[in-house]
Amino acid sequence: MKNKVVFVVVMLATIATYNVFCDTLPVTVSQSNYVVIGAFAIEENAVEFVLNVKKTSYKAVSEINVSRNLFYVYILQTANRKAAFDLANKIRTTTPFSDTWVYTGILGRESRGEDVNPITEENLETIKTGDNSDTVVTASAIVPTAMNVSLPTMTIVADESPVKLEAPVEGARNFLFKIVRDEDQQELQGDVDVIDLDKTKKATSYKGNQNVVVAPVNKSGKVSLLCEVFGYRKVQTEINFNQPQESESIEMNGDQMIVKFELTRLKKGDIAVMYNVYFYKDAGIMRPESRYEVNSLTDMMRDNSKYKIKIHGHTNGSSAGKIISTGESKDFFSLNGTKEGFGSAKKLSQERAEVIRDFMIAEGIDPKRMQIKAWGGKRPIHDKMSAHAQSNVRVEIEILEDK
Repeated sequence: MKNKVVFVVVMLATIATYNVFCDTLPVTVSQSNYVVIGAFAIEENAVEFVLNVKKTSYKAVSEINVSRNLFYVYILQTANRKAAFDLANKIRTTTPFSDTWVYTGILGRESRGEDVNPITEENLETIKTGDNSDTVVTASAIVPTAMNVSLPTMTIVADESPVKLEAPVEGARNFLFKIVRDEDQQELQGDVDVIDLDKTKKATSYKGNQNVVVAPVNKSGKVSLLCEVFGYRKVQTEINFNQPQESESIEMNGDQMIVKFELTRLKKGDIAVMYNVYFYKDAGIMRPESRYEVNSLTDMMRDNSKYKIKIHGHTNGSSAGKIISTGESKDFFSLNGTKEGFGSAKKLSQERAEVIRDFMIAEGIDPKRMQIKAWGGKRPIHDKMSAHAQSNVRVEIEILEDK
């Protein structure tokens, strides 16, 4: 790895004995506690660290904390604060990861929360990153059973078999959200949003294609499940969480409830928001965590050579200001070698749409298949002063032709 990352045998021995799979303990966002084993300023380092863990059949997850501009790698997400603190303290005292901490709050696009020292239970003002570590142990050298670390058993195994999972909160149920492409049943990476129909707002999200423990979000049990994967039409279905056997969209498999989402590729006239494309402040340059979604768009264009699209750029507000543009290096995901200028919000939105087009051109997509539309701040989806104003900064893909 270019920038060396600590990867220690004893750490995975601890995780192996603990049998923790963070993806299987999703909870409501207001209750999430993450046991974080590392933070990285460079996305590639976080990704490689996670991949090394996965090569040993154990799972870790990397997710952006936009408030700190760091990629957190965590091994547990739980509603149980005490369980998170207990695991964090055990890792700090029995492994070289002596800086392990608990993040309480929300990670991802709308990150907000606090980093807590599990020993003192005080907030951490600074976070040490692992990007420049000098110690490397490759996955091939890992032997999870090499050490006998005695830890309390928590839970949970994650595969597609109907395993009864220990519920993190009272009333939780074992679900499997199968997300597949309708044409060939190929699995797709994505999440399912749970919408509380009593309050008509999103409650939380869960990973698709794996066992998850779903917590109740209201007393009536009336919820809507929304699956939206970029490049595909969204699918939404309603269920009664309290009486799942009465919901036509639920297939019972023992204690496991399976909800299948068959997604169809976008068609002419459809518009999709690139929710996971982020830009540096005042810049027509994407942040590194945008790679997956722009690669998905590129793959979509390759899969159907008849696709023609229009890329719509939007900003939050219409004020003119500084604009940072790609320099001669044409690095679409870095501020290295950039140039500064001044311009309107419309110009900034145009540069943000253009950088996505230019990325795809560099990947071999014919520029004649892509158009640009810059809106500036003329089409906000939230008030520019609201808590969700950052969502106004977005790029939308409109399908002009699909065959």
